[in-house]
Amino acid sequence: MRRPWTDFILVGLFSQSQHPSLLCVAIFVVFLMALSGNALLILLIHSNVQLHTPMYFFISQLSLVDMMYISITVPKVLLDQMLDVSTISVPECGIQMFLYVTLGGSEHFLLAAMAYDRYMAICHPLRYPMLMNHRVCLLLVSGCWFLGSVDGFMLTSITMTFPFCKSRKIHHFFCEVPAVMKLSCSDTSLYETLMYLCCVLMLLIPVTVISVSYSCILLIIHRMNSAEGRRKALATCSSHMMVVMLFYGAAVYNYMLPSSYHTPQKDMVVSVFYTILTPVLNPLIYSFRNKDVTGALRKMLSVEPFFRETVK
Repeated sequence: MRRPWTDFILVGLFSQSQHPSLLCVAIFVVFLMALSGNALLILLIHSNVQLHTPMYFFISQLSLVDMMYISITVPKVLLDQMLDVSTISVPECGIQMFLYVTLGGSEHFLLAAMAYDRYMAICHPLRYPMLMNHRVCLLLVSGCWFLGSVDGFMLTSITMTFPFCKSRKIHHFFCEVPAVMKLSCSDTSLYETLMYLCCVLMLLIPVTVISVSYSCILLIIHRMNSAEGRRKALATCSSHMMVVMLFYGAAVYNYMLPSSYHTPQKDMVVSVFYTILTPVLNPLIYSFRNKDVTGALRKMLSVEPFFRETVK
């Protein structure tokens, strides 16, 4: 049957794989792990009063972003493979692109907000409860979502208005901006420059906040007399820095390196890393390396209270 001209064709992850069924199962397992891990982390944070702090509020928001992030790409990839379909309509492509860019932008600023929170907690501990109250945290998170949505609206609206008169094949497994732009038959050099500047700004502001925050934190840690306090501060900050390096490294590759560094295969590998694997790694990093979270998990899984009630 002839495909309607309005559809794009996603080349996908499985076209180059020698074992597509095995890859499909692996991605499905990773998808379930990401959803369950992040959902469990959100549940622990909201059900345990000891975790009702600004740091864990931001972590719960990060988990929410990761759950949405992986859900806008992986279900379609798996469903298309099962149904042997590879098309996506222009409206669906635009919606997927908008959500993807919005969530990515929001996560950039959210990581910066988390770094600022750690700076306030370690460098200004006495004023921390007042400076980082619930209202301030809500304003910071709202600002992250707003800036991410502005970025998504700008990039998506401009990208999807270009005329696509070349091949309809998108050499990717979802509608990412650079991959879709390659299909345009008009000159996109000016837009690519503007997109580069926009991405520099979107990365520069959070990276500056993160760098300044952790520079101040390292100075304070260096001056600490307590070995226990130094160890706890380093453990908390190292978890966050691991997530920052994973996410920002992939973003720099995708949106800031010249096109000569890119190939469709490399782009898909990098995209798999930060759209599928990163949402799985984040809850593992913030749970196994955190005594408060592991303690809350043990408390939730404990069966002692049930037996005590039974005995009574």
